[in-house]
Amino acid sequence: ATIRSIFLCLDRTYVIQTSSVQSLWDMGIRLFQTHLTPRTALLTKMTGGLLRVIETERQGDTINRGLLKSVLEMCSALSIYADAFEKPFLEATRVFYSAEARQYLDQEEVSSYLKYADRRLAEENNRVVQCLDVPTRKPLFACVEAELISNHVDAVLAKGFDDLMKAKRTEDLRRLHGLFDRVNATDAVRSAFNTYIKCTGMELVSDVQNDSAMVQSIMDFKDELDLVVHQAFDDPPAFVESQTEGFEHFINSRNNKPAELVAKFVDARLRSGGQALTEDELEVLLDKVMVLFRFIRAKDVFEAFYKKDLAKRLLLSKSASAEAESGMITRLKQECGSAFTVKLESMFKDMDVSDDIMTAFRKSRTKKVEGKEIELGVRVLTKGSWPNYPQMEVLLPAHLDELHTEFTEFYLSRHNGCRLNYEHTLAQCTLRASYPSGRKELVVSLLQALVLLLFNQVDSLTFTEIAQRTNIEQRELKRVMSSLCSSKQKLLRKSKEGEPEAFWYNDKFSHKSKKVRVDQVQIRETQQENAQTNEQVLQDRGYAIDAAIVRILKARKQLGHTMLISEIFSELKFPAKPADIKKRIESLINREYLERDDDNSQIYKYVA
Repeated sequence: ATIRSIFLCLDRTYVIQTSSVQSLWDMGIRLFQTHLTPRTALLTKMTGGLLRVIETERQGDTINRGLLKSVLEMCSALSIYADAFEKPFLEATRVFYSAEARQYLDQEEVSSYLKYADRRLAEENNRVVQCLDVPTRKPLFACVEAELISNHVDAVLAKGFDDLMKAKRTEDLRRLHGLFDRVNATDAVRSAFNTYIKCTGMELVSDVQNDSAMVQSIMDFKDELDLVVHQAFDDPPAFVESQTEGFEHFINSRNNKPAELVAKFVDARLRSGGQALTEDELEVLLDKVMVLFRFIRAKDVFEAFYKKDLAKRLLLSKSASAEAESGMITRLKQECGSAFTVKLESMFKDMDVSDDIMTAFRKSRTKKVEGKEIELGVRVLTKGSWPNYPQMEVLLPAHLDELHTEFTEFYLSRHNGCRLNYEHTLAQCTLRASYPSGRKELVVSLLQALVLLLFNQVDSLTFTEIAQRTNIEQRELKRVMSSLCSSKQKLLRKSKEGEPEAFWYNDKFSHKSKKVRVDQVQIRETQQENAQTNEQVLQDRGYAIDAAIVRILKARKQLGHTMLISEIFSELKFPAKPADIKKRIESLINREYLERDDDNSQIYKYVA
């Protein structure tokens, strides 16, 4: 630089005016390059020295970066940078990080390895900025990323991805996603994410002992994943779709049970006396439930159990909020269409119509039964809109029987051609009772009331006598007697084990409240009710498959077996097996709705 300054005037005058003459700087560079290039041993020594200096820095020691930068600038000026430094440097980098990364991954946790890789990439970037030529950045980072990330994608995911997810380490997951995104390996992260969802979800769904908490567990799991997708992965569509596919897979892996449990979960939240929630909390909860509902394929199972539980909430006055009930129906209607909710909406309409009927009935009454003022409330239900209940003809006390007759005559006088069938299993009563401890009002089911009224005349009865005097079916009577003799509200006393089964009026009954709600067995689902609901779903599915087959063949006249099965699957709104569809086809052939082609048994024809 000093020599160049001395002869600066010469460069600016003579050299500029004489094209064949080089500047002192250019001539010096050419002469230096001419003498240095043949000296391979010197170049090798220089390269080795440079690489040792860089490796020393990578190992944590401090170096003279100014000297390193000057030597590399000299190489660049002499046009020997690529051959003398860059190629050996990239190879040395590959060897260094190949060994270090493998050792670090074996010895440390994945979260530590991710921080290590992130730190090394930052160090290399800083080295490029301060010392190396800018064009070296691309091949250097390609080399470092390959050794630190690309070559260990599967190992990193296998060793620690699930642990990071379970521990909700969003910061580490974000770092992992960012590193893998540098090498276009986010598909591997998405695949691991999908696998984690399926495996964890299968554990939740397959745990039969935890059925009561399954829905809440799945909702909590969904919230955790939403947080990860948002905070760690920045909500990319691919991850959202992967999450949806994972949930659909594990929720539908256990046939119809999740759909049933989601319906029961909603029932528990909409039923009064359950978990106390504010309106806003309930709205948020129902929105989350609808997210799970979208994943469910067996929506007909959800509908059946939801309708059964809704009927009990309405008929037993157990609904916590009319607005919440209406909001849930609106959500279902928006999701599945009006056909899905038409019967549910009809149930609410029946309740309103029943109120009007009872208002008119009370105005029309001109007498009291046996001089006693008994208030009667009847819900007139459209049979096709409500669940089917087992018929049970019980023996009513005379004054109740007269009330039934009076209402029946009133209703039929205004609705010619109709018929009333009383469903006693869901009826409720309020009894006034006198105990030595004071007067009480007992809120009981009709069947419980029939049993208690028997003890107005006698102090003790056997199980057989109670069954004969009430005509209650034995299985149901056992449930009723169990509830009346429960330790919580002991309205009756039961004989000890080993003695003849008998029941006594409990004159020592006491309660702090004047109005006592006795444990009502109606609200609890029995195994028989559950089996009947599932059986009804299967029966309705059979009808739906029959209708789809006939509808398709009526339009197409004839169709091959494979094509028919394919079109049936596209029409059905619930999961079905090919074997079940084949049985329905055989049934329709036997009933002469269809026939096989004479020449090809794999072709079906519609019989007009």
